[in-house]
Amino acid sequence: MRKILLILTLILTGSLYACGIFNGSDKETSECGNPVIGDYVITWCDEFTGEGDNLNDFGVDLDKWGFQIGTGAAYGLTGWGNDEAQYYREENARVEDGRLIIEARKETFGGMRYTSARLWTKPTFHQTYGRFEAKIKLPVGDGLWPAYWMMPQEDVYGGWAASGEIDIMEAKGRFPNQSTAALHFGGAWPNNTHTHQTYQFPTNLSIADFNVYAVEWEEEVIRWYVNDRLIKTSTSWYTEGHDFPAPFDQDFYLLLNLAIGGSFDGGVLPPDSLFDEPVLMEIEYVRVYQKD
Repeated sequence: MRKILLILTLILTGSLYACGIFNGSDKETSECGNPVIGDYVITWCDEFTGEGDNLNDFGVDLDKWGFQIGTGAAYGLTGWGNDEAQYYREENARVEDGRLIIEARKETFGGMRYTSARLWTKPTFHQTYGRFEAKIKLPVGDGLWPAYWMMPQEDVYGGWAASGEIDIMEAKGRFPNQSTAALHFGGAWPNNTHTHQTYQFPTNLSIADFNVYAVEWEEEVIRWYVNDRLIKTSTSWYTEGHDFPAPFDQDFYLLLNLAIGGSFDGGVLPPDSLFDEPVLMEIEYVRVYQKD
């Protein structure tokens, strides 16, 4: 039976190449791992190989990622809208040993006490509906706020959170046995609302291990997974003045970042001793799929 399944998988993958879904000239998808999951077919990925035609000095593929730099003030969001304590720099992200590494550092820069990195695909990639997953290892410690999430490409229905936000994974570093999934919607702030679910890891796992965080987003349902375990399902949301399934019927882009402090965990900051060892968020891959 296992041989039959393998043969069928190879035939299907070959058919996809023949149909142009995996075109050998399309480097983005032809080099992606696990190109088919059920009825989902890969549309975009980064396997962090350190190869590409447009790498920055730290090995990040600028054909796939852009950087948001600073304190958020340039976007009208000082403290990134959450009283965060870091200054985001391109230098704090690098590709190394087949992983994207985001490093938080205790160093004064741009008037802030810490530095880190925040990457997004708004300049490069966005999609409506599909499966969005990443394999990520998170740092542990007070005051750390790593996230893998999605924001609307065009804010079709207005400012945050009228146009929505999908948080695939957020974590509080001082609670290593938990991660959170959330959905933001409603009206523009302060008339926004959200739903969320906290996931408790089994005793043999924590955020400090490599875990696969995923969301499957369809027209009328959004499902969140950790290591393929369903942890949250949403079928009810709204945006003021528009019909369901707004706002989650438009293109969204991806973000990866490691924040310090901030309102998510009540403004808790790290002890200086936390930085005696490197504080790293490590991403093995990011993959995006769409139903065939």
